[in-house]
Amino acid sequence: MPLTGPAQSFGALLIRGLLAGLIAGLLAGVFAYTVGEPKVDAAIAIEEANAHAAGDDGHHEELVGRDGQKGGLFLATGLYGAAMGGLLATAYTVLRRRLRTSNDTRAALGLAGAALLGVVLVPYLKYPPNPPAVGNPDTINQRTISYLAIVVIGLVAVWAGVVAARTQPVEWRQALAGVAGFLVVVAVGYLLLPTVDEVPGTFPATLLWNFRIASLGTQAVMWSALGLGFAALATRPVREPAREAVPVA
Repeated sequence: MPLTGPAQSFGALLIRGLLAGLIAGLLAGVFAYTVGEPKVDAAIAIEEANAHAAGDDGHHEELVGRDGQKGGLFLATGLYGAAMGGLLATAYTVLRRRLRTSNDTRAALGLAGAALLGVVLVPYLKYPPNPPAVGNPDTINQRTISYLAIVVIGLVAVWAGVVAARTQPVEWRQALAGVAGFLVVVAVGYLLLPTVDEVPGTFPATLLWNFRIASLGTQAVMWSALGLGFAALATRPVREPAREAVPVA
């Protein structure tokens, strides 16, 4: 049954969302450090080798060294996870009564899955992440705007799929309508936004593929852990402090 009473207060849900997000972010950081960082090191080595071959000694002063970057990875993923947990808790508070399920766990997992689909998978297929040494610095503003646009389109596509599904009375028709509504919005967004392909032809395809898989895996770990953690925490009842009995004169 839906949450009622104190457990439904936004403050309690927000704290639980932040906690679940922090834990999920740290788990994603462990995955990124273990699986993704070796790919980053390999890409940096290629960048330095190319710079050396071009006559550049490759010794440029960095604001943060690689050891600092690796240590800061956990801080970054932890903060990102906490922020996403706060947004998930907010979305849960606002949308819970509109979700057609009486199961709070299913509602929390559904929202996390929708976020994974709209915020991660839709942008990933259009603009997959690239490792260091890939990308033109002169186009960073254009690429940033395009990426933010596809994130918005991904969320709109999820919303369109839900709306389309609710127009059908039969379950199998709901599934077809939902998928169709989602894909139409995504297809239009992909066609309208520019294509970005700045990967040099000499960059190893295997390294590029492994880096992108590691990046997707990091997001999958984060959102899966966030959905499961928030669902577990959000459905726990809040204990009210015991009240002392007031003697009656």
